[in-house]
Amino acid sequence: MAIANYIKEIGRGKEGARSLTEDQAKDLMSQVLDGQVSDLELGAFALAMRIKGESVAELAGFLAATHARCIRIEPSRPTIVLPSYNGARKLPNLTALLALLLAQEGVQVLVHGPMLDAGRVSTAEIFRDLGLPFASDATDVGHAWARHEPVFIRTEALCPPLARLLDVRRVVGLRNSGHTVAKLLAPLGASQPVLRVVNYTHPEYATLQGDFLAHTHANALLLRGTEGEPVADPRRAPKLDVFIDGRLRADLSRAAREGVLTELPLLPRTCDAPTTALYIQSVVSGEKPAPVPLLQQVDCLLRALAVAGPANAAKEQTA
Repeated sequence: MAIANYIKEIGRGKEGARSLTEDQAKDLMSQVLDGQVSDLELGAFALAMRIKGESVAELAGFLAATHARCIRIEPSRPTIVLPSYNGARKLPNLTALLALLLAQEGVQVLVHGPMLDAGRVSTAEIFRDLGLPFASDATDVGHAWARHEPVFIRTEALCPPLARLLDVRRVVGLRNSGHTVAKLLAPLGASQPVLRVVNYTHPEYATLQGDFLAHTHANALLLRGTEGEPVADPRRAPKLDVFIDGRLRADLSRAAREGVLTELPLLPRTCDAPTTALYIQSVVSGEKPAPVPLLQQVDCLLRALAVAGPANAAKEQTA
């Protein structure tokens, strides 16, 4: 089935466009990921969704189609997933530090994202400079977890069709629904509790993502990330919303602290990968203190993971 009928629905402009059902969105994304659409249709889809914006049902359908095309990773212990797709431009990218702090607590951590992003410092670059492991498949992930290390897997290895969709940005110059899906991706089996960190950059997306997490019965921590990364701003104490089986848990969440912290962490003056890696090493070794907001995020994640059951993950994967 061609996607022209779907484009007619979503491509009528911001005011006239109509959202697809979850099943329609799943079919549309399946055709896109399987390469069954022309370049012209692909461009039309990317731009139409960019203008309209995704609905909760569309996000659920897009994510279901994408999960079905990912390699499957079976966790052996409770696991946290950190989608890393923005990188750093001004502040140090501390996603790798969050991953290491969690691994020190015995949590399996999977980080996924691109290797490079022009004009930004990617988490993958910092993983490389820290000497942390990269995975090409599920076996590599398991070996890293057996050594109690956080592991990075490139999108190209985790879900090759999604990586190709993300590359459309290089042609049209704009992000597309693939980027939104990538930041929600957690293709892990349901044998162990799994919790993902979901972040937003603009406040209006907090409601959409919260509704999506509720709709898909997700286990997740939702926060306003640092330059689009799934890590708390080290200079502030952001709001941390915990969802367990899609329910917002006020008892596990943290309210935001208004303004800048009274005692700011000693962050590196530049955000390049080598400098950031050296700073992270100094924190992990105990030479420098970890930023308080990151410690609060770690504590929040550990408490949430302790009550997240594997049945919740199974329900979400079939949503």
